[in-house]
Amino acid sequence: MLPEGIARPTYKRADLTPGIVHIGLGNFHRGHQAWYLHRLMQQGLAHDWAIIGAGVRPGDARMREHLLAQDCLTTLIELDPAGISAEVIGSMIDFVPVEDGHGALIAAMSDPRIRIVSLTVTEGGYYLDAGGALDIAHPDIQHDMAHPDTPRTAFGAMVAALRARKIADHPPFTGQSCDNLQGNGTILRQTLVGMARGSDPELADWIDSAGRFPNSMVDCIVPATGDAERQRAHDLGIADAVPVTHENFRQWVIEDAFCQGRPDWNKVGATFTRDVHSYEAMKIRMLNAGHQVLANAGEILGLPTIAACMSDPQIAPFFQKVQTTEISPHVASVPGTPPEAYLALITRRFSNPEIHDTTRRVAFDGSSRHAGFILPILRDALTAGTPISGLALTEALWARMCYGTREDGSVIEANDPIWSDLVSAALCAQTEPAAWLAQSQIYGDLAQDMQFATAFSDWLSVIWKNGTRAALAEYLSRA
Repeated sequence: MLPEGIARPTYKRADLTPGIVHIGLGNFHRGHQAWYLHRLMQQGLAHDWAIIGAGVRPGDARMREHLLAQDCLTTLIELDPAGISAEVIGSMIDFVPVEDGHGALIAAMSDPRIRIVSLTVTEGGYYLDAGGALDIAHPDIQHDMAHPDTPRTAFGAMVAALRARKIADHPPFTGQSCDNLQGNGTILRQTLVGMARGSDPELADWIDSAGRFPNSMVDCIVPATGDAERQRAHDLGIADAVPVTHENFRQWVIEDAFCQGRPDWNKVGATFTRDVHSYEAMKIRMLNAGHQVLANAGEILGLPTIAACMSDPQIAPFFQKVQTTEISPHVASVPGTPPEAYLALITRRFSNPEIHDTTRRVAFDGSSRHAGFILPILRDALTAGTPISGLALTEALWARMCYGTREDGSVIEANDPIWSDLVSAALCAQTEPAAWLAQSQIYGDLAQDMQFATAFSDWLSVIWKNGTRAALAEYLSRA
């Protein structure tokens, strides 16, 4: 009954069998990994790799309800300035119940047909301490190590399923992180092995030796779904409670390290390589860090979307200058793409007026995103003796944003897991900028670097005294 012109599955979905459990069924997964698998299925391939969805947060139950009501089908709407198109994908076939203790999820991952368990749980969802190690003191991690059969976290559930597989003499599944973390597979291994070691050292050794955790880089701009996105689907003649809108670009670079096989994603555009790190570094440092350069300034000034930021006469050149003089020098080329070409690519992507990617979404969880995207570049720049003024201004803009109001006086609603702590620090930093840098879980030893601390303090003082636009103008006027 779909309207003509809407692409749809050509394979028999009733014949699909599961091979992947994916935890974190947000828009990104459905517009990215699930799409690549769907494309393979359209070629008559990978029909034994269908996805079973899963979630570990109470809010995931609502997504499960919506998706099961429409047979786990998803409408993908591509927003290209040249024209809008849509397709319905069917690579997902079920969604396990979302429940305390995650019994259904553990059972699904224990099934030997499942050969990959993948995740999109955001950069801040891996329970890392300030040094990048597993935070074993966190209450959730403590609980899962003490109660391994009734875990709270996705990682505790994965460990429980791996324990069940080991007992049943089944091989482990591959753990595949699809989050924006450099070395995401390595971090996932660290998390699972570290948690298992807290309750079962023998299991930890087995996971570490027999398991595989490929690093990967994922990329596609996928805005949140709201009434406008549902209306777009309706205008196309489709009743979808949770459609996905996305840009006309995707990239997936994967380390070919799987313990039980994997779909041939390379046949539909993914790249398998031994050098994921270079692709990760370019994307995280230029795209993800660039998002923070734009979003904090945009939020303070009340600009609703990233595209609006890219059309702003000060924020756009601020973005270009920081990228060219302070970020690109610390990014190596990847095959066929030097940093300047990648900057041109993301400039076009960010400027797409059809993508209503809100500054609020991009600015979400700054405590993880600044620590993961901006500060590593800052450290490299300080070591190399290259400019840091724009990076310091970016941090000052974040501190000003976390004050909780825009320059027009409107309120910025809580937008970080530690929002109350950030607001308290921002209030103190209005008169004592060092109070912001004293957040050791974010800045660590950077607070002691006098060059950075002085630049940050100077910029925050300018912002509070003269406003954000004055600070941007001063930065852009400097040679």
